[in-house]
Amino acid sequence: MTTVRLNSADPVSIDTDALIVGFRSGQEGPRPTNGAEALDAAFGGKLAASLDAVGFSGKPGELAKLPTFGAIAAPLLVAVGLGENPDTEGLRRAAGAAVRSLAGTARAALALPAGTPEETEAVALGGLLGAYGFARYRTSGEQKPPVGELTVIAGDSAEQGVAERAAVLAESVTLVRDLVNTPPSDLWPAKFAEIAEQTGAKAGLSVEVLDEKQLKDGGYGGLIGVGQGSSNPPRLVRLSYSHPEATKTLAFVGKGITFDSGGLSLKPSASMDWMKSDMGGAGAVFGALVGIARLGLPVNAIGYLCLAENLPSGTAQRPSDVIHSYSGKTVEVLDTDAEGRLVLMDGIARAAEDGPDVIVDVATLTGAQIVALGWRTSGVMSNDDALRELVVETAGAAGEGAWGMPLPEELRKGLDSAVADIANLQPERWGSMLAAGIFLKEFVPDGVRWAHIDMAGPAFNKGEAYGYTPKGGTGAITRTLIGLAERHASI
Repeated sequence: MTTVRLNSADPVSIDTDALIVGFRSGQEGPRPTNGAEALDAAFGGKLAASLDAVGFSGKPGELAKLPTFGAIAAPLLVAVGLGENPDTEGLRRAAGAAVRSLAGTARAALALPAGTPEETEAVALGGLLGAYGFARYRTSGEQKPPVGELTVIAGDSAEQGVAERAAVLAESVTLVRDLVNTPPSDLWPAKFAEIAEQTGAKAGLSVEVLDEKQLKDGGYGGLIGVGQGSSNPPRLVRLSYSHPEATKTLAFVGKGITFDSGGLSLKPSASMDWMKSDMGGAGAVFGALVGIARLGLPVNAIGYLCLAENLPSGTAQRPSDVIHSYSGKTVEVLDTDAEGRLVLMDGIARAAEDGPDVIVDVATLTGAQIVALGWRTSGVMSNDDALRELVVETAGAAGEGAWGMPLPEELRKGLDSAVADIANLQPERWGSMLAAGIFLKEFVPDGVRWAHIDMAGPAFNKGEAYGYTPKGGTGAITRTLIGLAERHASI
């Protein structure tokens, strides 16, 4: 794991293998930011002109590498563009892009704007997230190790606690990324539960695991139904953290389908190879609980990991089956590939029994989310307008894109069943992300504030890496959940 520390040293003289410098864009060419002005003198006043000559303009995420030939202590200078007026997310992305480009380098220092605690944390966190690498299964090749040590150049008044908080957030996100990137042959429900037990205990969490017999005896029909087609039976993991000064309790519920073939309603093969990421919601809940505990936030937090493997077999649930949910409601299964909502309905109903102030469920739930909002923006639905806006605002502050979506009452009719209380799918495609939210709302008891986050696209980056976001598992929404805990801790 990459380490980070703060240092108030002069960027010209700091002992490091690579110095990362921020430049703003402007009509007169790239302009060094605070922390970088002194470097221009070391380069004879020609640093900005040299970058301009090689086509570097300072636009967001742009990179240029220059040998320093002894002009400064670091042998390599990395210029990273910040745009005209970067916010904290711009700083995170710039730091991440620059550090990501230095894989194989032992040490790097970041001379980016860090005049406030928020800026300092953004630079540290972006750098740590950009240093991520997943090479567990590589036995050969050109895979380079990530940067081992990061130094953030900040003012004398900067507190080391800012870097420590950034390290906790990065470790939580890294935990989720590793889980999402792990192939389903090495991460089935019982294995995920085992990891949650071990890692959760080390973080100070109380952990309870229900196996398939306990789930059946307890009436968790959704988890049993989805998992019955696999030789790897389902699990429900309950993680809890409490603080003696807490006045608020949050419950997070995560969809944890360790692999989703679609069941008997089989997915096309082209849509299946990245379905190891279908446990990203449970991963985010797990990572958030670990982070909340390590930060020692004055809030009570409970997390439910709804774990199952959705496979076709002679024992798999069938379209037209009726299952009995934990809440007592019956559900007609019209499509076995609409399985995430079936495990979440049990988790939500169980979480409500803990009497939380808020329930938030997180899931890679629908392809319709990607159609509506793309690969980087999660959809947020809620039975409470203020809560929906709080989730969106918190996600935005964390740099995790989210957009508030409605729950139109007229879509509920499409979930009517001829034989059960509700069907798990509406017959029409239109508005299916919203219909999934409406389905889940049915299992939220009256008077309980609840929000649903559909992050089917943001959980897994199928394209090229960008900013601090790697290819593959992203760890999306983990920081949002921690942010929600922090906001409730201050209420």
